[in-house]
Amino acid sequence: MLSLWLATLVLSQAAWGPTVDGAPPQVTPSPVQKKTGTTAGQRTVPSTPVSPTPFTSRRRQVRVTASPEPTGPVSVKTTSPYPREDLEKTPAKKEELPGPEKKATKKAVRIKVIKKKVVLKKKAKPSVQEPVAKEEPQCPPLGLESLRVRDSQLRASTTKRHGLGAHRGRLNIQSGINDGDLYDGGWCAGHEDKSQWLEIDARRMTRFTGVITQGLNSIWTYDWVASYKIQFSNDTHTWQSCKNGSAEMIFPGNKDPETPVLNRFPVPVVARYIRINPQTWFENGTICLRAEVLGCPVPDPNNIYYWDDRPVTSDKLDFRHHDYKEMRKLMKKVNEACPNITRIYSIGKSYRGLKMYVMEISDNPGQHEVGEPEFRYVAGMHGNEALGRELLINLMEYLCHEFQQGNPRVVRLVTKTRIHLLFSMNPDGYETAYKLGSELSGWAMGRWTYEGFDLNHNFADLNTGLWDAEDNDLVPHKFPNHYLPIPEYYTFPNATVAPETWAVINWMQRYPFVLSANMHGGELVVTYPFDMTRTYWKAQELTPTADDLMFRWLATVYATTNLAMLDDDRRLCHYDDFMREGNIINGANWHTVAGSMNDFSYLHTNCFEITIELSCDKFPHESELPQEWENNKESLLVFMEQVHRGIKGIVRDKDTEQGIADAIISVDHINHDIRTAYDGDYWRLLNPGEYAVTASAEGYHSVTRTCHVSYEDNPTICDFRLTKTPKQRLREILAKGGKVPKDLALRLRELRLRKLRSQRRAQ
Repeated sequence: MLSLWLATLVLSQAAWGPTVDGAPPQVTPSPVQKKTGTTAGQRTVPSTPVSPTPFTSRRRQVRVTASPEPTGPVSVKTTSPYPREDLEKTPAKKEELPGPEKKATKKAVRIKVIKKKVVLKKKAKPSVQEPVAKEEPQCPPLGLESLRVRDSQLRASTTKRHGLGAHRGRLNIQSGINDGDLYDGGWCAGHEDKSQWLEIDARRMTRFTGVITQGLNSIWTYDWVASYKIQFSNDTHTWQSCKNGSAEMIFPGNKDPETPVLNRFPVPVVARYIRINPQTWFENGTICLRAEVLGCPVPDPNNIYYWDDRPVTSDKLDFRHHDYKEMRKLMKKVNEACPNITRIYSIGKSYRGLKMYVMEISDNPGQHEVGEPEFRYVAGMHGNEALGRELLINLMEYLCHEFQQGNPRVVRLVTKTRIHLLFSMNPDGYETAYKLGSELSGWAMGRWTYEGFDLNHNFADLNTGLWDAEDNDLVPHKFPNHYLPIPEYYTFPNATVAPETWAVINWMQRYPFVLSANMHGGELVVTYPFDMTRTYWKAQELTPTADDLMFRWLATVYATTNLAMLDDDRRLCHYDDFMREGNIINGANWHTVAGSMNDFSYLHTNCFEITIELSCDKFPHESELPQEWENNKESLLVFMEQVHRGIKGIVRDKDTEQGIADAIISVDHINHDIRTAYDGDYWRLLNPGEYAVTASAEGYHSVTRTCHVSYEDNPTICDFRLTKTPKQRLREILAKGGKVPKDLALRLRELRLRKLRSQRRAQ
């Protein structure tokens, strides 16, 4: 018996296989094998552990022998994206001796178990994998979803067709509307048997720790893998299965196409290649899946694939995902570090009572300065699109630090612009996605508010009223082309308007914003209004605004300074090729959105707003945030500087020199006007050129002057002084109970006579 055991031990150590934490795989029977491998009347013989490596201590060896075997996958319904196995919290169960000896030894075994429980309660003795969880950092995704893993690194046993190839087997990848084209939503095998596989080449030795899977994304079919095996290799010729002890593990897969399922391996495995080998699948479907792999690259300076030449940020910022509590802490910290240029305020509350905080950054926080434009960034409209939130938090830190350091560009920006940063427009949705984590929140979890509203479709539709008036030649004489009022139906008590939407509308009305960007995720493109198609039954249609050239410039500014969008070698995020158009597109020409914030902002206020789709991955892993900051830093700064492009000035009363509020600024050949703020100051975004600009106000004579916009990054000053009409002067004098001056009486008489003559001619 002893000789047989020694022979088995030698063979197990001699066999090749991927390493487990750098040591040979440990072969330990699972609890099920221990229980079923004995017959009546026999005593259970404990398994003998594999001889430890030189780096394994005796204490570690005892742990391996005494601890229970790790068990299955982690459920998706967890509050952390990478939770520890439930078994680590459960003490090992005692084994009962079968046969006649069971009764005789029952008491003794019970006494030992009681002692063992006391020890576990006091010392909390960990299982085999707990030291790994404590001593090693959690491994991030390899990057199938974020596209760091290239198409050439993905292979499959068979493929149903090219559009369902291995390159499409990426977590959260989306399919096009047309089923069967080149851009379907996952990998599907060409045959239905248990020998099919999806292979990922990590291109270097990697410590694999887990796999996340989804089914096929399709509006036509339902396909997913219900269970699978995992295999590892260093050369693609010899493969070893993932085992739980000596038993080959079968991991539970998906129960629907969209919910991500995480399975962590019992013990991390070091290898270069990993395969997902489906075992069962949806009975009415076929073998289809999308996946992400968790793994930590093993350092290898000789591997040319990881000589990454992408710029690494040198900014010392807080690169991590911040929940509501952590966000408030960091805002307070920055406010205390830069109290002279920052102010924290709230614009309202979410449905669940979370405050919608804004960080204001200005040299005079808390007050509007005449002649200084107001700018805003909005993030988190969709709660699971988390990158925008973190970029604005990083921008807040960066502006504070660089202003203190005397960075001339930042100092100029802060002193000449009033900046508002809304980190989370949908805080309830973000908290839902945050609890699941960057990979397990899926494509939609947390997108909507707690009540189920999509905030990007929740603003009042002002487009339809404007276009109907234009079709009837009522604009701008009988129907305005700007500052369109909110429809009455939208204000009814039973109107389905989210409190978050009303908070932003009131915010827009309170501050004279000039320029804004709304940050989303899931693509790499910048969109500009209109977002709603003019032909109501069309899903896509080019629908430009009167300021189309200006909007195209604003979108281009961000796209051409974004490092990710500039990469011509990158693959498509999902199915749309925006690189052909310079990574910008008219929103309605992509897909129609009725009641968008961009359209509402343009038609109800002075503010020009665009949407920035920041990343293919809606919720990037924490490890990718430094690179995302570097990709977007210059874009964020240069876009804010565009608020100073065009003309600005003050419209004053010629007699009193007081600013005139709500004066209308019209530009010839652009059928969209703006209005002055409460101090009479205005800002009109315009491209370089020469423009005839008219200022008018109720009770005043209009004034027109020519304003030249240069290519410099400073606005052209175009001030106006308006003279009151005689009727307005008369109203003011009579309101005060004063006597009408002789010159005014003669002027009014002349006007009456002129009016009478014109009426007679008309008859």
